[in-house]
Amino acid sequence: MYYPMYYDPTYILIIIGMLLSMIASSRVKTTYAKYNRVRNHAGVTGQMAAQQILRQAGIYDVQVQRVSGELTDHYDPRNKVLRLSDATYGSTSVAALGVAAHECGHAIQHATNYLPLSIRGALVPVANFGAQISWPLILIGLFMRGDMSAFLINAGIILFIFAVAFQIVTLPVEFNASSRALRILKGSGLLYEEEVGQARKVLGAAALTYVAGAASAILQLLRLLILTRGRRDD
Repeated sequence: MYYPMYYDPTYILIIIGMLLSMIASSRVKTTYAKYNRVRNHAGVTGQMAAQQILRQAGIYDVQVQRVSGELTDHYDPRNKVLRLSDATYGSTSVAALGVAAHECGHAIQHATNYLPLSIRGALVPVANFGAQISWPLILIGLFMRGDMSAFLINAGIILFIFAVAFQIVTLPVEFNASSRALRILKGSGLLYEEEVGQARKVLGAAALTYVAGAASAILQLLRLLILTRGRRDD
């Protein structure tokens, strides 16, 4: 099949990845905004819920700190710090408790040596390096000839695979943290049954962003393999 010189049919893979990411991002923002306006029945803040959940789990060496922004919540396993965003820390919304409990889920994973979390942690340095250096290696390889060309391209693809693997292993880590969060919120009585359902919608929407990220990375890898197929075989 003939394509004009300026047309690259593999761009469709990039477009699909971008659309998936945009849809997921829009979904999480609208869902979070909706339930961020719903106050939980007990009037408990995200910070209070996090402290209670950690204590109930027997975790006393994790600090809960405030970090600026919205949806910037995260757990730092290196320093054992659970950082809650401005929109979560002092908020009494159902969305805030869902997010806080999710981050506590990561702290519990860390305390119990949850295997996928350990694998993801081990992948972080090589995944970051791979994401930064893979494309330059591939581009340099495309401008070269002979064995060195194939070597650089293959090396770049292998490094990019580590970045893709990080995205994939992130999925069970995030799904498990959300599952733990919902069980904790229901079992501890922090949220009523109806509120747990609302928190589930928030965390489910957030999970879509990780699915979209993994799908986008896989599509990029597929595009790389298609574009460099002939050069890799030289």
